[in-house]
Amino acid sequence: MTDGLTDAELAKRMQALAPDVVGVTAITPSIYRAEDVLKIAKNTVPDAVRVMGGVHATFMYKQVLSEAPWVDVIVRGEGEEICTELMLAIQTGRFPADRRKIKGLAFQDGDTIVATQAASTVKDLSKIKPDWSALEWSKYIYIPLGTRVAIPNLARGCPFTCSFCSQWKFWRDYRVRDPKDVVDEIEDLVENHGVGFFILADEEPTINKKKFVAFCQELIDRDLPRRVKWGINTRVTDIYRDKDLLKFYRKAGLVHVSLGTEAAAQMKLDVFNKETKVEENKTAIRLLREADILVEAQFIVGLDNETPETLEETYRMAWDWQPDLANWSMYTPWPFTPLFQELKDQVEIYDFSKYNFVTPIMKPAQMERGELLDGVMNNYRRFYSKKALFHYPWRGTGFRRRYLLGCLYAFLKAGFQRTFYDLGKAGYWGPQTKTTVDFHFDETRQLAEAQMSDWEASADKAARARERREAVKAQTLERKQSFKMPNGADVKACGGGDQQMEDA
Repeated sequence: MTDGLTDAELAKRMQALAPDVVGVTAITPSIYRAEDVLKIAKNTVPDAVRVMGGVHATFMYKQVLSEAPWVDVIVRGEGEEICTELMLAIQTGRFPADRRKIKGLAFQDGDTIVATQAASTVKDLSKIKPDWSALEWSKYIYIPLGTRVAIPNLARGCPFTCSFCSQWKFWRDYRVRDPKDVVDEIEDLVENHGVGFFILADEEPTINKKKFVAFCQELIDRDLPRRVKWGINTRVTDIYRDKDLLKFYRKAGLVHVSLGTEAAAQMKLDVFNKETKVEENKTAIRLLREADILVEAQFIVGLDNETPETLEETYRMAWDWQPDLANWSMYTPWPFTPLFQELKDQVEIYDFSKYNFVTPIMKPAQMERGELLDGVMNNYRRFYSKKALFHYPWRGTGFRRRYLLGCLYAFLKAGFQRTFYDLGKAGYWGPQTKTTVDFHFDETRQLAEAQMSDWEASADKAARARERREAVKAQTLERKQSFKMPNGADVKACGGGDQQMEDA
């Protein structure tokens, strides 16, 4: 995801620029490289303020500041308004003196790690205007269609609380942009930057049905579907809800839907708090295909209860459901999600550079990590071999066929280059190597004491809150049972009558 610059080249560019601020962002698997960049800044442009943001640093600021004390300040949460305040303070010479006055920051003050009050989320998304001209567009190519790709967003946040996901915690509240503003942005991307495909960055852009329909209609009214196609991630339940609108969505240029089916077993869906049923997945996939929308089914594998049999079950269901594409992701225990807190006693690897959805961080009780990787690769081999031989070249015409063959090309390209699932680095060359695979975990990486203390305090707080709720519930039940009529009947409506509504 970078230009592959060496540390020396990066230092040379920093020196030439002589910046006032060096800022980096990081998701969990890129956190160490982000820390490295700021260390290079410390050694090369020591007078520059070193700033970090992103989801990992937002929740793991005590870990980051403990392992990378050269980070001057962390921006927690949505960065636009917080960064504005921070940059103004730096520009006017008020930083670091006034850093405690700025909401949404974390920093080290002597031996103490300080987090200022959380800042509000950005309430007026119309104020945010991304400058797409800053990108070197030749680097942003969507391989299946051989065209430039962009990732704009319709909304921020998600009202659902899937236990493996951090997005609903990071964005906090759900906000939708004006559909016309979004289409203005897409029109600019198409006309001025040559974009031919876009993916909405939203966790679930169809949540607000009214706004999503308005967005599609605006695209149609401007004749954009003729020039640009697009894809989304969404939930099975929304496909059910919108089954009569799917052809309208296709008319608006929607050609690829990635469905969070997540698990073939209902037990896993319940663990993930998905609020969906296994049988709903098959129907949603059928509805999308009937609307001529390509559908990708996503499965999460690699929890403690994974076995060769459960992996085989996901393959059988994927083939039975017949999505156009299937994706098996390793469960990755983001350290700031509810599911991690439940499973943390089973987590053995704290090398966050491997928390990438493709490396088996969790070791199932009945499988070795190499066996798990081999089982997943066996699913991919069987699924895509059959699709390549019997489906993609022969089923459908025009755009559908071209798109699927492009997806197959992208898949094979990653496979031959050994970049798919980091196969080259892990030394996996097929079933014969499953016992010799080496994921190169850095076992010296451990959770910082400050981060552990923070988690334990949060866990204690949550436990006390849970105990209070249970106590109130028990007290309410006890009181209800104590209010009885002399004949043993429950006390009912005022006046002792028996004509009333049923108890809720």
